[in-house]
Amino acid sequence: MINSTHIPYFTLAAYFDTGILKCFYFIFILFFYILIVCSNLLLIVVICMNRSLHEPMYIFLCSLFVNELFGSTALFPFLLVQILSDIHTISAPFCFLQVFCMYSYGCVEFTNLAIMSYDRYLAICYPLQYNTHMTSTKVTLLIAVIWLPPFVAVFVTICLTASLQLCGNIINKVHCDNYSIIKLACSDTSVNNIYELIAASLIFCAPVSLILYTYMRILKVCFSGSKQTRQKAVITCTPHLTSLFNFFFGSFYYILHSRFNMSSVPNMLQIFLSSYFFTCQPVLNPVLYGLNMSKICISCKILLLGFVGRSFNIQRFSLT
Repeated sequence: MINSTHIPYFTLAAYFDTGILKCFYFIFILFFYILIVCSNLLLIVVICMNRSLHEPMYIFLCSLFVNELFGSTALFPFLLVQILSDIHTISAPFCFLQVFCMYSYGCVEFTNLAIMSYDRYLAICYPLQYNTHMTSTKVTLLIAVIWLPPFVAVFVTICLTASLQLCGNIINKVHCDNYSIIKLACSDTSVNNIYELIAASLIFCAPVSLILYTYMRILKVCFSGSKQTRQKAVITCTPHLTSLFNFFFGSFYYILHSRFNMSSVPNMLQIFLSSYFFTCQPVLNPVLYGLNMSKICISCKILLLGFVGRSFNIQRFSLT
């Protein structure tokens, strides 16, 4: 038996020889990563710079976009290096850091979406009392709830996993995964299993309960309210519901891929689906909220047109 802290590296066994397609895969994934960074960063800048967007709904959106950058950066730069490399290994400390970032991303994403459903519930069900309910102090508290508990819960998970004694260092994935590391353990993992069960139940049950409750109340108001109320609910809730369903699909496959043998699935499809959770959410959310919310869409156009105009004026000045 050897302690996990003494293992210098883990081998990622899910990679395969892509041959002449290596550059194509690299460019394809690099394109997605650049798209994620640019789109999310643009919307973060727009929300931060525009005072009219300093409202609870947009602050929660900004938190969501920051998390998309956080989660995708935990995977894509590493994935790009591994695609070009012939040796698919990762140092033990970096492996645990990657697990921490990726698990934190998933927990924060889910909590953020739950808080956003609560915000939409207040805006639709209590429009006149919205500003009274959603004060700046409450918004600050909710942002803390979105980020702090997931980080603490995942940090404890990593500490428990890092203390295990391992009998091997081969992970059958394209990135590090906590459950894959636990499967390598020679020592007793009952504490890890009990803690993860409790933590996962709390992190899953609380947001799901909040989402179900808020949408039941929203539906009740829609059925009993006016046509205008129903239209407002559809406009504001459609992007959120789409993002939720996409998140649940990505989470379902990620858990399926972690817990069960997926050797019958083609290797390339495995790589795509295992990174789906960290690709489609960060790409989809800026499109959903950037295009469907008129305030954000208009602000983006003003910012981009202003940047182009300044660049043109600078260029014309330099020529004269």
